[in-house]
Amino acid sequence: MKHKIVVSIGLVLLSALSQAQQVRPAPSGAIYHEIAQMRNLVNVLYVAAHPDDENTRLLAYLVNDQHIRTGYLSLTRGDGGQNLLGSEQGEALGLIRTHELIEARKLDGAAQFFTRAVDFGFSKTHEETFKHWPRNTLASDAAWVMRRFRPDVVICRFPPDTMAGHGQHAASAIIAEMAFRDSGDPKHNSYQQRYYPAWKPKRLLLNTYKFGSRNTTSEDQYKLQVGQYVPAMGMGVGELAGQSRSIHKSQGAGTPSVPGMQTEYFKLVAGDSFSTSIFDGIDITWNRVGRPDIGTDLQQVLQHFDFLHPDASIPALMAIRKKIAEVKDSYWRHLKLEEVDKTILHCAGVMAELYAKQPEAVRGEVLPFTLRVISRSATPVMLTQIRWGNADSSLSLQLSNDTLHSFEHNISIPANADLTQPYWLRYLSDNGALYVQPDDTSAGLPQTPNTLQATIRLVISGESFDMKVPLSYKKLDPVKGDIVEQLRIVPDATLEFRNSLLIAKADGSVHADVRIHAYKDISGVALNITSDISEGKSVFTAIISLKKGADTFIPIDIKATPGIRAQDHYLTPSLSLPDVGALHLVQYNHLPTLQYFSRPFAKVLQPSWKCTAKRIGFVEGAGDFAPNLLRLAGMDVDVLKESDFNDVANLKKYDAIITGIRAVNAEKRMSLWLPMLLQYAANGGTLIMQYNTLQDMATTDLGPYPMKLSAKRVTEEDAAVTLLNPAHRLLNYPNKISKDDFSAWVQERGLYFPISWDKQYEPLFSMNDEGEQALTGNTLYAKTGKGHYIYTTLSFSRQLPAGNKGAIRLLMNMLSVGK
Repeated sequence: MKHKIVVSIGLVLLSALSQAQQVRPAPSGAIYHEIAQMRNLVNVLYVAAHPDDENTRLLAYLVNDQHIRTGYLSLTRGDGGQNLLGSEQGEALGLIRTHELIEARKLDGAAQFFTRAVDFGFSKTHEETFKHWPRNTLASDAAWVMRRFRPDVVICRFPPDTMAGHGQHAASAIIAEMAFRDSGDPKHNSYQQRYYPAWKPKRLLLNTYKFGSRNTTSEDQYKLQVGQYVPAMGMGVGELAGQSRSIHKSQGAGTPSVPGMQTEYFKLVAGDSFSTSIFDGIDITWNRVGRPDIGTDLQQVLQHFDFLHPDASIPALMAIRKKIAEVKDSYWRHLKLEEVDKTILHCAGVMAELYAKQPEAVRGEVLPFTLRVISRSATPVMLTQIRWGNADSSLSLQLSNDTLHSFEHNISIPANADLTQPYWLRYLSDNGALYVQPDDTSAGLPQTPNTLQATIRLVISGESFDMKVPLSYKKLDPVKGDIVEQLRIVPDATLEFRNSLLIAKADGSVHADVRIHAYKDISGVALNITSDISEGKSVFTAIISLKKGADTFIPIDIKATPGIRAQDHYLTPSLSLPDVGALHLVQYNHLPTLQYFSRPFAKVLQPSWKCTAKRIGFVEGAGDFAPNLLRLAGMDVDVLKESDFNDVANLKKYDAIITGIRAVNAEKRMSLWLPMLLQYAANGGTLIMQYNTLQDMATTDLGPYPMKLSAKRVTEEDAAVTLLNPAHRLLNYPNKISKDDFSAWVQERGLYFPISWDKQYEPLFSMNDEGEQALTGNTLYAKTGKGHYIYTTLSFSRQLPAGNKGAIRLLMNMLSVGK
């Protein structure tokens, strides 16, 4: 049934935490779980450092077998990790890993929270970690989550020492204990109590483990059997945990789904002791608020629950809803009313969606939307109101069982609507170690609350239920079927350089292309470009007109001046429009489309290197900036494909071939390709292999002679470097390499060093983190036949995008060694 309203109306900005783009009913098994969880008045918070650190088996057990409200607090969003899927690093990778966690939580049912910490990469001790992170700030963030979520039990994944295996892991335990102590003190972080009162958890536990050689378990610790089969899911919680953890695809964290029981170990860190249950001394029933009758009523609903007719439970749930409204404890009353309202709507089989046919909109734009509502319930459901901001549609429409109702509206996007972007990426603190938290209740949430919503009012058994329905974009994909995503709000135009790294010409002049994409027709727009060494003066200006939906490319030629010619510098473009930035879309099949903005700029390098190699072959790995850099430097770069390996003679045309990071992990055909690459080198070519990990290798025969990889690394980006043979050709031709070429590196020196190798290899550098033994396996050179082989684990994938000239000079020498 279609209902048309063609007036143009404004949309209200409403606060909400739910991010689902369609409001859909849960299946009967999930409804049964919701009712079972409604019986329990207890919360558990799990704390660790990164996405994929959490014990998904324990989370799945607590939520789906014990029906206990459980959350995971990850200190970071995983910004400093590696990316098996693509080239995204830093904040973009953190955004990917955030949404992988969100998708994982959709499977195991736990809640998700974060602090403002930026993951700066691997560290070996908590002392090193706290050189980057202000511990009191992060403890305050963790206390905020505890006050918000009100856990009775807090569980750490890691101990606060080197047994944690990672400095940030150990730091997470230290921060959890600080927050456990502080969250119950009303005088501590008193400003937080504008939103949430002080809350003291009952106990803090360590979930001990056996990881390789690290064993923190002991037989005198409390043991819990986990892995129970849940018939409503058709699997055990260990099997569900494998599915949940395998969502971390960017980390290559595919995990087996293991049926059967396994033992979890727990150790008391702080708070009240326990012996028979981690909930000892905690009343987790409705007796906690003096209403055991509500628990009895809920048990009756479970006993009589009809999986084929969940709507048959609505009358009993409506009666329970009235009782919950009488509960004096405001926290539990509010939380349980939210739970019962959600469950009643699920029992009623209500689905609602509000969508447009375009993926993005600008502020003030008017778009036609379709609202569709349906109820599948024998209990009558009335639609009495649709609130669209400053105009309401009142009606009295009974939603006949399984009958779809459609409404068409023109909606004006508010002029003050926020751009669609992660709230934590709007700003970065000066030291780069923290994101800037908003001063509102969105702090700590996994994503920005979607405030562009309409509200429909439904009446069931005489009681009103308000359902928020977000603005969405919907399309039919010929392969995937319906695609429903958040409607993205964009500025009037976006702006970026075609390349964010530029290499100046020999005379110091610079050519660049600026790309402007317009989302509306605009005339008389001023484009201005400044350099950080031009004393605020423009180095380029233009007045342009923009056409909606079109890309405009502006060629920029900046003549060399004595100041520009003498040093590297940054170019910054701007438009005479509000909120203009560089727009980034991240799109992978296991995630929704992700959008964020960054400040547009280009770093200009004055070349201080030579390279005698001209034509380069590249084997793709897990995302790498090397081909881009080499093309900017004037080389011809071909990404090799399967047909190139039909005959080794096809490779002879290349002066050098370089493999991308983790190529042996990401490209399964490397077991067939690598022998031909080694033959290419033996025939007189130069083969450069970047680092690989130990996980899921296509082959372990990486070079012309044996070597053995390890997980060893040097994480201190300023660690001292010793040149083991300063006279070696690789360190002298065509660029003289010195210790100065290792200055200003970012995040780390290198990772996954070979630990042993054949005597035919010559190590070139020695380096180590403070207080540790020197490592020499970071770059190995070997003569093979008529050619050259280099295996390097130096972090070129971090240094090249940052425009580190020392790393560029060293790479140019590797490429030139045979020329």
